[in-house]
Amino acid sequence: MSSPSPDPAALQATLFDFAIGELVRQHRESFQPLWSAEAWAKLLIWLSLNCGCSGDRQGLEAFAAALGPVLTGRMRRIYFERVLDDLDLQLLADPAEQQVLALPLGPSGAPPLEAVAAALERVGLAGHVVADRSRWQGLESVVAVPWSQPCA
Repeated sequence: MSSPSPDPAALQATLFDFAIGELVRQHRESFQPLWSAEAWAKLLIWLSLNCGCSGDRQGLEAFAAALGPVLTGRMRRIYFERVLDDLDLQLLADPAEQQVLALPLGPSGAPPLEAVAAALERVGLAGHVVADRSRWQGLESVVAVPWSQPCA
């Protein structure tokens, strides 16, 4: 008995999702300053220009509208996320949020502060967050680290 043939539309959607995620991951370090809304905007402008949109306001707005809020949100999460398998950590560091979140990859509780500090250092976030660990907040399975300068 053969398995049913995959739905072509579902395969296309999966391929698109995979491809856009990889595109964002591969180019997110290219735009400076890292960990900023400015760098995120530069990525979007680069993507829009490579999709044939003009660089003027109307072209950029058309590109943003074509992406829609769901895809834009997904891309933004990928852009500001880092996974550090060897430290068993995921960092979510969107500058529009009040804090950087450090989550364990597995079902364990809140990650150790030493591991969080090592992860922040490795990805270049240590200089952007409050260094005083007494201000880091350990919750059930996450450590919340405040930004040293809130995003404007």
